[in-house]
Amino acid sequence: MTDRIPGRPTDLVTGPVAVPPAGTAHLARARLLAAPGLADPVVRSLERIAGRPVERTGADPAVPDGPYVYVGAALPGALRGDGLLWFHSVNAGTDAVLDAGPWPSGALLTRTVGRMGERIAQYVLAWVLADCQSVPEFTARHARAEWRRVPGELVSGQTALIHGTGRIGSAVAGLLRACGIRTVGVVRTPRAVPPGFDAVAGPDEQVDARWVVAALPLTGETAGRFGAERFAAMGGASFINVGRGATVDLAALEAALHAGTVGRAVLDVLADEPAGPGDRCWRLPRTVVTSHSAGITADDDIVTDFAACLRDLVAGRVPALAVDPARGY
Repeated sequence: MTDRIPGRPTDLVTGPVAVPPAGTAHLARARLLAAPGLADPVVRSLERIAGRPVERTGADPAVPDGPYVYVGAALPGALRGDGLLWFHSVNAGTDAVLDAGPWPSGALLTRTVGRMGERIAQYVLAWVLADCQSVPEFTARHARAEWRRVPGELVSGQTALIHGTGRIGSAVAGLLRACGIRTVGVVRTPRAVPPGFDAVAGPDEQVDARWVVAALPLTGETAGRFGAERFAAMGGASFINVGRGATVDLAALEAALHAGTVGRAVLDVLADEPAGPGDRCWRLPRTVVTSHSAGITADDDIVTDFAACLRDLVAGRVPALAVDPARGY
């Protein structure tokens, strides 16, 4: 996520996180660098958390001396050197960072999730309810001043198939499940049912679902995951993508919408963003594009997650928000 909403990070931190001398010597003496676009309240909070000054870099920074930690949305090429100890991304998705060049050996990559799962779950629920209550149809009839009753559906007892069972997918499943929707998570290999889900299914297992939700990261395995064959098997389900745009073959989705194998679509993400006025996405039938807005990162999310990662490191743990560069998530 590249857009952020302001929070109150200065209210979150009362003092620095102590760094013990044993085992964290490099981290203790590392310079703390921040991207130029980081908000001033965030920078001040990072200084209190780390107990040291934050140095803002320019748009085209020089190679720093000594070990350093960097916080920002992207990692400039000059900072992809041996001195990088840790890059904390202010975004949840790190595919753009990893695609920009080889990842420095031994460097830690963490990401910001914050309350994104909660936000995205509510976004998905809103569109599920809008689907069942015929909101798009009523909106169109209002514009035509047309009085016509349209029956609604109850969500309870229907099924949502969710691709992606991590933090975001589990949050979506948990909220939908609380409304009586049966939630099935798609997993690559058989395993225990993740939190929030009623059941799991294999990637190619046929599941009769009213909604198909994509909450996948972008990796070599997920790129183009939703193509002609998968859309043809949806049986008229509504498709909601809150993961990554490049997991979807847009031409295949368009064909499926015209054929009716996809009933309607809600796309929060696209492979190429932002979409210009002439982009084909605006002309897809029964589709709404929401401009990458489902899980906008708040400033206090950045502060909270950076502090959590630092505490894990100080305690000798791998941060829960660490990304495996080889897997991309």
